[in-house]
Amino acid sequence: MRRQARACLRLARMLTHIAVGLGTVLLRFRGMPVEEQQARVQAWAREMLRRAGVQLQVQGTPPAHGPLLLVANHISWLDIPVMHAARHCRFVSKSDVKGWPVLGRLATAAGTLYIERESRRDALRVVHTMRDALDRGEILAVFPEGTTSNGIALLPFHANLLQSAISAAAPVQPVGLRFIDGRTGAPSQAASYMGDETLIGSLWRTLCADALVAVVHYGAPQQAAGRDRRTWAEDLRSVVDGLRRG
Repeated sequence: MRRQARACLRLARMLTHIAVGLGTVLLRFRGMPVEEQQARVQAWAREMLRRAGVQLQVQGTPPAHGPLLLVANHISWLDIPVMHAARHCRFVSKSDVKGWPVLGRLATAAGTLYIERESRRDALRVVHTMRDALDRGEILAVFPEGTTSNGIALLPFHANLLQSAISAAAPVQPVGLRFIDGRTGAPSQAASYMGDETLIGSLWRTLCADALVAVVHYGAPQQAAGRDRRTWAEDLRSVVDGLRRG
């Protein structure tokens, strides 16, 4: 009962924080310099984790500047705020996120690029958009598994979006994500969100967790160095697999 009461309090604090974030986006974001917008997004994400009872642990060196493409494994709905909290970046996300009430507006304000995953033509459009963003010196992020996994096995990496880094001659930095029990260091499934799991169930498990730690492990940036996107995707998957294991 005590744990459930704490979870309800965390939920109320998260909802309040989301409302404040939406107010900032609607009333103040338009007039802010881009650098200030990014700093606000990072600070907002850090506070969101704190209110959810999630501790952030960063290993390795986050990027100081772009152009750069971050490539990470995908475990949970929490992955995006976790990565924003560690270092602001522009995510590539499925197009239906844009239409989500409140959260879609927040995602758009954070700079999200949207893709119709089932459309080859739209994938080409997004690759061009990503290349242009990299040419401007931005930091982008993708989850090349294409969907969430259980955090134990790593799914194959889709290579299409890596073409943007090849075309822009931009480096890619692999990132390993994992959730652990802060008391024991053991892997935690509290935040998992895959298969038949519901978002509400995943959220409630997260809020009920006693000592949930989100670990963001940055590897060394690397260039394509003559590799095609498929070969590079396989090599990056191997690196990410090692990073997420610690």
